[in-house]
Amino acid sequence: MALVGIVLLVLLLAAVPIGIGLSAAAAAYIMVDPLLEPTVIFRQFFSFIGRYSLMAIPLFIFAGFLMEQTGLVSQLFRFSDSLVGWMPGGFGVATVLACVLFGAISGSSVAMAAAMSVIAIPEMRRRGYPDWLSGGLVATAGGIAMLIPPSIILLLYGIVTETSIVALFFAGVIPGLLLALGNALSVMGIAWWLKLPRTKFQGNRILPEFLGAAPALGMPVVILGGLYGGLFTPTEAAAAACGYALVYGLITGRGKFIKQLLPTAARSLGLTSVILFLVGSVGVFQFLLANLYWPQKITQWVVDMGLTPIGFIYAFMFVLLLLGMLVDGVAMVLLTVPVVFPVAMALKIDPIHLAIMITLNVEMGVVTPPVGLNLFAVSGTSKIPIAQVLKGTIPFFLGDLAVLLLVIYNPGLATWLPSVLVKSVF
Repeated sequence: MALVGIVLLVLLLAAVPIGIGLSAAAAAYIMVDPLLEPTVIFRQFFSFIGRYSLMAIPLFIFAGFLMEQTGLVSQLFRFSDSLVGWMPGGFGVATVLACVLFGAISGSSVAMAAAMSVIAIPEMRRRGYPDWLSGGLVATAGGIAMLIPPSIILLLYGIVTETSIVALFFAGVIPGLLLALGNALSVMGIAWWLKLPRTKFQGNRILPEFLGAAPALGMPVVILGGLYGGLFTPTEAAAAACGYALVYGLITGRGKFIKQLLPTAARSLGLTSVILFLVGSVGVFQFLLANLYWPQKITQWVVDMGLTPIGFIYAFMFVLLLLGMLVDGVAMVLLTVPVVFPVAMALKIDPIHLAIMITLNVEMGVVTPPVGLNLFAVSGTSKIPIAQVLKGTIPFFLGDLAVLLLVIYNPGLATWLPSVLVKSVF
C-alpha cells in the first residue's frame, strides 16, 4: 500500500498526467508482487474501456461538436436574448440561458465556455459590460453543462459505480437549473449595481428566433424523450444525437459541413482519447485497490472514526474543492469515486445524491486556479487576462457554493425527479 501511495504522490507532484500516474503507481506494485502477473495491467485496462456504456462518451462529444459546427449555438444565443435580453443584465441572463440550452446538447463544460466566449463576450463588450464580469460569467456558466443532461461527468460516475445513468441524467436537471438561476440573479444584481444599459423588449423577435433555434432545441427532446420513454439506452441516445446532428448539418450546410466533418471528428477523437485513457488507468488502479482491500479498510476506518453521514460529506466535499485546484473534473471523479463510494454506501448515503454533490464540486473546480480549465478557455478565446476572469467568477462561485449547500441538506433536489421518471431504480 505504501509503495502505491508514494509512487502516485511523487508522480502527481512532478505534474505527470493523472492517467499515467494512476497506471504507473498500480504497475509499480503489480510488477513487484509475485502473486500478480504483469499482463494483468493490460487485461484490466482494456477490459475497463471495453464496456458498452462507455461508447456514449465519444458519441455525445461528437454530437456536441457537430451541433457547434452547424452554427446552432449562435441561434440558441439569439433566441435566449429575444426572451430575456430586456431584463437588468439581460444579455448576461441570455448567456446563462444559452449555456443551459447548449449544455443539453454538448455535455462538455470547456467546449461551452469556449463557444460562448466567441459569441457572447464581444457583444457584452459592445453593451458596456466590463471584461471581468463577462469573462467570469461565461467561465462559470460553462460549468452548467456538467449537470444538464447529457453530462459526461455523470456518465462516468454511473459507469464506475454501476448506478443507473438514466436516473443520474434526470437527477442533474433541478440542480443544474438552480445553478442557472443563481448565475442569472447574480448577473442581474451586478448589472443593476453597475447601472448597465438595458434594451427594450421586442416581442416580434421571439417567434423568428425560436424557429431558427428549433432544430437545436429538438436534440435534447430526442435524447431525454427517448430515455424517459424507454426507447434508448444512454449509448443509443448518444448515437441518435449524432445521427440528428449529422442529418441537420448535411441538410443545412451541405458541402461546407462535409468539409468540416474530418476536423470535427479529429477534435472529438482527441478529447475522447484523453478520457478513455483515464478510464482505462482507473480500471487498473481499481483492480489493485480491490486486491489490496483498500475500499474495505478505508470504510472500516471511517466507520471506526464515528463520522456521521453529514460529517463525511463535508470532509469529502472539502477534499474535492482542493482537488479541483489541481486536476480536471474527469480525473477528480475517476480518482476519488472508486475509493469513496463504498464508504458512502456504508454510511447509507444515496448514490444519486452523492453523484450530484460530486458533480457540483467538479463544476466549481472549472474556475478554481491554477488548473481551472474554463478560466484558460475563456481567457484564450477572448484575450481577457486570467486575473480579470478569475475576479469575475467570485460572485458566481459563491452562488454555486450556495446551491451545493442546498443539495447537501435537501437530497430531494437530486433524487425527486429520477424517483418520478425512473421508478425502476427506486
